[in-house]
Amino acid sequence: MPHPNEQKRITKTSLYSWVLYKSLPLQLIVVGIIVITVAMRVIPLEMQKRIINQAIGMKDVSALWRYSALYIGSVTLAGVLKFVINLMQVHIGERALKYIRERLYEHLLSLPVQFYRRTSPGNVISYLITEFIPVATFVGQAVAVPAVNVLTFLAMAGYMINLNPTIGLISISIYPIELFILPRIQKYFRRANRRRIKHTQALSGLVGEAISGVHEVHSNASIPLEKQRFSRVLDKLYKATVLQNGIKFGIKFVNNFFMSLGPFVLFLIGGWYAIQGRFDVGAIVAFLSAYEKLYDPWKELMEFWQVYQDSSVRYKQIMRAFDHAPEFKQVTEGRDPYHLDNDLEIHDLSFVVGGNVRLLDGISLKIKGGEHVALVGFSGSGKSTLALCVAQLYKYTGGSILLGGREVSELTKQDISYNLGMVAQHPFIFDGTVKENLLYSCRSLAMQGGHCPGGDEPSLDDLIKITQQVGLFTDVLAFALRSRLDPEADNQTLKEAILASRKEFQEGEAGMYADVAEYIEFFDMESYSQYMTVAENIAFGAANMEPFDQEHLHVHPEFQTFLENHGLSAHLTVLGETLARVVTDELGPEPSHEDFRNSPIPEAEYGDYQKVANRLDSGEPLSEQEQGLIIKLAMGYIPGIHKQVILDKGFANRVVRSRQDFMDLVTERYPDAFTFFTHDKYIDALNIQDNILFGRVRTDAQGAEEELNHRIMQALIMQGALEPVVEMGMNFQVGSMGDRLSGGQRQKVALARTFLKVPPVLILDEATAALDNKSQARVQNILTTNWKGKSTVLAVIHRLDMLPYYDKVVVLKAGRIVEQGEYQELLDSKGALYTLVHGKED
Repeated sequence: MPHPNEQKRITKTSLYSWVLYKSLPLQLIVVGIIVITVAMRVIPLEMQKRIINQAIGMKDVSALWRYSALYIGSVTLAGVLKFVINLMQVHIGERALKYIRERLYEHLLSLPVQFYRRTSPGNVISYLITEFIPVATFVGQAVAVPAVNVLTFLAMAGYMINLNPTIGLISISIYPIELFILPRIQKYFRRANRRRIKHTQALSGLVGEAISGVHEVHSNASIPLEKQRFSRVLDKLYKATVLQNGIKFGIKFVNNFFMSLGPFVLFLIGGWYAIQGRFDVGAIVAFLSAYEKLYDPWKELMEFWQVYQDSSVRYKQIMRAFDHAPEFKQVTEGRDPYHLDNDLEIHDLSFVVGGNVRLLDGISLKIKGGEHVALVGFSGSGKSTLALCVAQLYKYTGGSILLGGREVSELTKQDISYNLGMVAQHPFIFDGTVKENLLYSCRSLAMQGGHCPGGDEPSLDDLIKITQQVGLFTDVLAFALRSRLDPEADNQTLKEAILASRKEFQEGEAGMYADVAEYIEFFDMESYSQYMTVAENIAFGAANMEPFDQEHLHVHPEFQTFLENHGLSAHLTVLGETLARVVTDELGPEPSHEDFRNSPIPEAEYGDYQKVANRLDSGEPLSEQEQGLIIKLAMGYIPGIHKQVILDKGFANRVVRSRQDFMDLVTERYPDAFTFFTHDKYIDALNIQDNILFGRVRTDAQGAEEELNHRIMQALIMQGALEPVVEMGMNFQVGSMGDRLSGGQRQKVALARTFLKVPPVLILDEATAALDNKSQARVQNILTTNWKGKSTVLAVIHRLDMLPYYDKVVVLKAGRIVEQGEYQELLDSKGALYTLVHGKED
């Protein structure tokens, strides 16, 4: 069933409107089950009375069996039905919560960009995820709990009055008194709960803010200040929580007190009646059981009332916080999305924020379809603001922007998706693979009913072509080369191609690969490798099992025995102690993250090695654990990278001589523990690059990585294996917000995903600022060669040497256009552009 407020903004919908949303048939089924359940709760009471008065009193065994069977059967059935009701409550509540979150999330994403400039991400996450949980509980219980408990209360009350009208009415009369007292206490509970929620949200926002601004915290050494701010809010939360729980326990006390009054009345009046012979023992037992069961629904109703109050407060606060109208319609209604001409006309445009601050003031500009226009100006001139207004990210406050003759502010987001693409200076990269991020714009357009030139899902060839254009292809190839093949997948053809490529690198001394040998240290059984760890040098292979990997091999008992037998333990101890002392002295007490780039000590373990170094300097003996750290450090030492200590040649020779013995030992006792570096076999434990090179890249060789990637690519092309390898690179996980990519790589991904879309109008807001000169020139060449005359480009430019490629240059200052025209024409006039280019007035 459609939601009664489906067309209404979700923040305007009431909490109760979700109770029957797509759940009316289920709620009716729940009510039907409840009626049966209530009947099953009354039957055991009557059976108790009959068992005592008729079966036991009359010594009737058959009646005892009959009534007992009815008793246990009704109790069991009531329990099963209650279980079913609870499951249905959860199902209804969680499904409603799913709908609420989906619609609210959609609403949140449609809110103006400025909303998120003043709203903490932590608060949004807290509202959307945590604070809605009681709402789901309430929606699930909204029909079932009142129905089951009201009916149970009435059934038990009726049964009690049937047993003895006087005692029954007196016992029931206690509840109106409680009903008068409790709501007044509940009022204070609601106030306390609102304060607790407010302080919880403030605390969440403070934590989110500190985490987002952790660089600023570190740069200002402001941890004490942040701790003070955190403590203040935490103290308020503590007081509010204590007060709320105090009131909650007070409510429980009142409930328990009134619960005890019922038995008091029964014992006093019922006992007097029993003495008078007007009330039998069976009736007393049944009455007492009925009264206990009478309290259960009352208690559950009170708890439900608390759930309602809590969820109502949360729901209203959440909806109030996000009760902002989207600035633009999201989808077209009653028509197809526009396919517009790509002419742009800007008339007397203004954009005013805050206290009448004019970021744009009377901007007028005409851009013909296919024309490329550059926006330049000093910081704060309004060039990015103008680009964002054209891209419909900001809603301008005056004037007009016409795209293909249509007012931009009146277009829907769907229209914008069809006709415009944008790349920001700091583009956002989503968690997932490179491929998913590249296809993001095309997939979004397909969901809007549009199509990218390469189709809804561009092919791998299209992706390779676009990544080559923006300079991302070498990065994608590098991601793949640093990956390992899945040993359980069917990669035999690819492995054979890699082995064939390895042969070219190994044996091509007189061919095309001869000149790259200086970049590679090939694996050689008779030589110590300067670019492998000590552990890899001893094993001359890579570990396949955790007990034998770099983190654990040093504590393996048989490996320790092997080291002793071959005279390596003492050397490793000296090497590890020397490294610990030298590195900790060099890095100091508080090294930066960058200091660990070529350090043999991992950043996470630096504190442990500082303690070890201090003990070594003091002459104190090391514990067994600390000795293990020393050996582990030595085992990870790579002479070609860790320049802090020079490799002892005698030790290196001893390692080489021990290799065969180690290989024989492992082959005999642990045949699957290692994959040894065998020339004619693919090594699953190594990445693709190391398998092709059958060696390691010399990090001190200038330009080695770029040159080797180029030669590896050639080899893979010759072997017909480039596409499967590149596809592995496309599946590289970029991490949360693309944190595994560099700033330049993120910009390349953003450029590529927009270029795949080929929008009629392209907005570039310093979109190449993080790229090197070569990459910037490549992107500019693509724009000039492939886009000029076809797509309109409006680019905020930070590199002025790129301006000659643009048809028109627009110079802004303080929100106004001070001059516009062709690049050389503006230079010759020696105006604002001349000042920008030469940095001085003529």
